[in-house]
Amino acid sequence: MRLVLLGPPGAGKGTQSARLVEKLGVPQLSTGDMLRAAVAAGTPIGLKAKALMDSGQLVPDEVVIGIIDQRIDKADCANGFILDGFPRTVAQAEALRGLLDRKGLELDAVIELVVDENALVDRMRRRVAETLAAGKPVRADDNPESFKTRLDTYRAQTAPVSAHYAGRGELKRIDGMAPIDDVTAAIDRSLGA
Repeated sequence: MRLVLLGPPGAGKGTQSARLVEKLGVPQLSTGDMLRAAVAAGTPIGLKAKALMDSGQLVPDEVVIGIIDQRIDKADCANGFILDGFPRTVAQAEALRGLLDRKGLELDAVIELVVDENALVDRMRRRVAETLAAGKPVRADDNPESFKTRLDTYRAQTAPVSAHYAGRGELKRIDGMAPIDDVTAAIDRSLGA
């Protein structure tokens, strides 16, 4: 099963990805984790990414796609993968389609967790409180101002990805504001599970 999970920050993609990983037995692929792993491994593409990151530049799409290309060739992706946080732009979605086409693969589903952005700020505050109560560190960008900036960025850059996949008839929308178990059940139904 090859899936893309879309939705703004705080929509529950990470929670649902973890459940899907356990249920489907496929890895969740985080572009950030893959970039760090490629850098640590000293791969040619990792060295290119490191040079860009060290100079404060964003890693361009072709480098990110190259890392995804290498990652999905690994044995643990033989039965599929879950992309969470990628693609972030329509250009990345098109590049992903080209990559999969070259490998003779297709996405099985693109799922968007649809949420009320105003409620997300409250959800973020609760997550911070729960994280602090558990004695764990809080992400530096988990504050209302940074969170709103992340939402603005999502709306400008990533929300059009939903329209792209909807236009192709590939998008499945799930109410991300429902209780967690209900969201999981809705995802399972959308996947025919």
